[in-house]
Amino acid sequence: MGTEIGGASPRSRLRRLPELGSYDTEEIYAILDATTLCHVATIVDGLPMVLPSLHVRVGRTLLVHGSRSSRLLRSMTESPSVCVSVTIVDGLIVARSTFNSSMAYRSVSVFGPARLLDGEEKEAALEKLINGIIPGRSSEVRPSSESEISRTSVLEVTIEEASAKISVGPPDDDDEDVEGPAWAGVIPFRMIAEEPIPAPDGAVGAGTVPVPASVRRYRERGS
Repeated sequence: MGTEIGGASPRSRLRRLPELGSYDTEEIYAILDATTLCHVATIVDGLPMVLPSLHVRVGRTLLVHGSRSSRLLRSMTESPSVCVSVTIVDGLIVARSTFNSSMAYRSVSVFGPARLLDGEEKEAALEKLINGIIPGRSSEVRPSSESEISRTSVLEVTIEEASAKISVGPPDDDDEDVEGPAWAGVIPFRMIAEEPIPAPDGAVGAGTVPVPASVRRYRERGS
């Protein structure tokens, strides 16, 4: 087992089904790196709020993309800690009873302080975000304008603590149900990148611009 990044305090310690949990740093990082969709939660004016966004992990931090006009994003920097959650659904676990049926999934909850980046830090983070989502893409498009950069926010969340929860098949049926007539098993899910669809306008629409290397690699990796 590698180093652990969670479980030391109540906020990251798993209570329900702790046998499905993991605090292993590398396992947690692998799940965070396997998806770019996250949900960031905090308390604003005494009420819970959640922001869906895109993220990329850089070391022991998460870079979260947002808009400068987002009041929720700004409020997150005023809280001592935010929670970032990611979930990857790998399938449906179909048991011989509805009670024992569930999902196959990998999930992570991250806890830590957040700050908004500015200046050169923000510009560097924006490049890490786009290249973290589609590696190599930033070199294929024009640089962002000052106006575009000013209208964009990047939230940096320090991974102080984190926990993972992982559920896989097969179904865990009650003994009296195992010999029954109902079918049981797992319906696997897989997210894939399909054939890129070119934009209908400009040179791309005219068919004179080929699919770039970054998109081809992304398609091959995700197929």
